[in-house]
Amino acid sequence: MRRLLTAAASLSLLTLAGAASADESGYAKGEAELAKMLEGRVAGEPVNCLSLSSLDNTTIIDKTALVYRRGSTLYVNRPRAGADQLDDDDILLTKIYGSQLCSVDKVDLIDRGSRMWSGFVSLGQFVPYKRVATR
Repeated sequence: MRRLLTAAASLSLLTLAGAASADESGYAKGEAELAKMLEGRVAGEPVNCLSLSSLDNTTIIDKTALVYRRGSTLYVNRPRAGADQLDDDDILLTKIYGSQLCSVDKVDLIDRGSRMWSGFVSLGQFVPYKRVATR
């Protein structure tokens, strides 16, 4: 009986270690995807709000960030809370009170398959990234 308990405890620890490394690889994958998206761009001064009417689209970077596109400029938002819940297969449900998306806003995450609420993120500042001019 004692061996069975020891074996079960060992298996539990291995499972937890595997889950932790899977989460860490998810973060690394997201950071790599974001870095690739930002290649050839430089960061500008962060802004607190973006006008909704000028945004073209939004990309979810797993466990990392939301990227909003306005023309050729990418605005990267690393949420203050909930970034670990970001999944590129989620639907973003943003409730706006006015005409701007701001760093104090909350965005709900909806699972695309079940259409159930799966979490939320609290937005941070929006960092603009523009292409570097080449001569």
